[in-house]
Amino acid sequence: MAALLGAARIRAILLDIEGTTTPVNFVHGVLFPFARARVEEFLRRHQRDAGIQHDLDALRRQRAAEAEATVDLMPWPDGSPEARVKSAVAYIHWLMDRDRKFSALKSLQGRIWEAGYRSGELRGQVYPDVAPAFARWRRQKRAIAIFSSGSVLAQKLLFTHSSAGDLAPFIGAYFDTSAGPKQEEQSYRRIAAALALAPGEIVFLSDVTAELDSGRRAGLETLLCVRSGTAEPAGASHPIIRTFDEVFP
Repeated sequence: MAALLGAARIRAILLDIEGTTTPVNFVHGVLFPFARARVEEFLRRHQRDAGIQHDLDALRRQRAAEAEATVDLMPWPDGSPEARVKSAVAYIHWLMDRDRKFSALKSLQGRIWEAGYRSGELRGQVYPDVAPAFARWRRQKRAIAIFSSGSVLAQKLLFTHSSAGDLAPFIGAYFDTSAGPKQEEQSYRRIAAALALAPGEIVFLSDVTAELDSGRRAGLETLLCVRSGTAEPAGASHPIIRTFDEVFP
């Protein structure tokens, strides 16, 4: 196992998803295209739902805020429902093209994915070592939590409908950008407080060095997850693991 300075006192394992529990290609090659292809039909069917209206209102406010600095956005008119849907879809595609982490976008994507998971069109992909590690860590009485830029709904759906079966019972808490950006130290302090743990009692696993740097500054132990086929970052300052088999075996 990669060396952890405080391994004996670790009570919780905080996990990134993309590139850590789940192949990057599943997110960018499956989930994002699935939502993009279905967002217009989804909005036509559900735009009057309260939750969808809430997300669309937030998107509209964000679109207005960006209009001052961006000229390549379609206007968002006050006209017919059809015109509003077209404008919303254009803005959602614009955000997705730029991989923006706006919460209302993530919420809408999660709702679209929910329909896909429930219909069986989608199944969450996890690496083969994930399910055995979850079971092992539970036996060790270590809590498992997730921190991802995807919405909490999207996180729960992925693990509930995973290729390894329903893994949700192993996970005690989910955190998305409502806890703060993943590259800000304070986000990890909030997560530690929500888990009722000292930061040093948590180890954070991610494939993104900048996220780990923020977690370390907050006092968390950190492990850099470098999956097979991924190049090891030059001058990595965090202990490296290549499989969850190395983490509390």
